[in-house]
Amino acid sequence: MKWSEISIHTTEEAVEPISNILHEAGAGGVVIEDPYDLIKEREDQYGEIYQLDPEDYPDEGVIIKAYLPVNSFLGETVEGIKERINNLLLYDIDLGRNHITISEVNEEEWATAWKKYYRPVKVSKKFTIVPTWELYEPAHTDELIIELDPGMAFGTGTHPTTVLCIQALEKKVQKGNIVIDVGTGSGVLSIASALLGADKVIALDLDPVAVDSARLNVKLNKVQHLVQVKQNNLLDDIDVKANVIVANILAEVILRFVRDAHERLENGGYFITSGIIQNKKHEVEQALIEAGFTIEETMTMEDWVAFIAKK
Repeated sequence: MKWSEISIHTTEEAVEPISNILHEAGAGGVVIEDPYDLIKEREDQYGEIYQLDPEDYPDEGVIIKAYLPVNSFLGETVEGIKERINNLLLYDIDLGRNHITISEVNEEEWATAWKKYYRPVKVSKKFTIVPTWELYEPAHTDELIIELDPGMAFGTGTHPTTVLCIQALEKKVQKGNIVIDVGTGSGVLSIASALLGADKVIALDLDPVAVDSARLNVKLNKVQHLVQVKQNNLLDDIDVKANVIVANILAEVILRFVRDAHERLENGGYFITSGIIQNKKHEVEQALIEAGFTIEETMTMEDWVAFIAKK
């Protein structure tokens, strides 16, 4: 089978929304080439890093690559992707060069090209994210392992917004908690919550592709008895009272359900939000305060912000 590689030269700010657009268009996996990965300092306490080849990265900006099957609908699919990416300008998202190219690859190249970018990564004091094809021995007895296959998921779980959420969950999820994960994507935050001791996790996503991916990853990590994955629009019709609600999605989407999150939390519960670029920080912060939350902690990584807000 032949595959078409679509390559988008854009910005760090646009990585998450464009990745979601590509997945929704049927991409089997996403590769992110960010030159900042070559120079950023790694936190020794987490011990992550592997050798990266500078030849694989652009001089500036970020390149996102995805793979689509070559069929009679490919032209329409690509045009739809371009239109949706351009529509991100309506949300004041900087698209940078927004240069899109298409090339053809064979199935063997498609199946293996992105694997060189993905190795075990320790993202917090407890958690290490491991691709399913890698053999990995835990360095400590209390280390928690999340296995992911990014070929069937929404990202690798190592993007700064996801890492911030995992670190926040590690601080706030306690044994016996009920957790709601809004916009679950790959399900990685739901899996982390279950491994941290939550009694019940409800993983929600509007996209049926994400729902299927989350279910597969939940089973892969053997937490299906704790995590319920369902298709749902944000917190609509969810009447469960949670101890923790986590949302790693665009700031514009977070703003739409801040008050719903406050209503569905137990007193003293936490709303963990990420996916917030720096220029949206104050807008989200103000919305949280107006909804009745107290900002307990503001976490940052690169250009991204996460809030731990308490009811």
